Amino acid sequence: MKNEIVESNCPNCNIGIKWTNDYPERPFCSVRCKNNDFIGWANEEKTIAGNPSYEDIFSEDGA
Repeated sequence: MKNEIVESNCPNCNIGIKWTNDYPERPFCSVRCKNNDFIGWANEEKTIAGNPSYEDIFSEDGA
């Protein structure tokens, strides 16, 4: 079996990276991109498509 180096793109900035120890924050290219992605999820700027299967207990309308 040949050891192939997998190449991909950073999901935040789209810079090409190799899946090696040179990029310890993989799949991100840097700590900055990793943190930017986390902040996007925390601020609910990023979501998973689809309808939630539960009621939103944190909604402001109290329903």
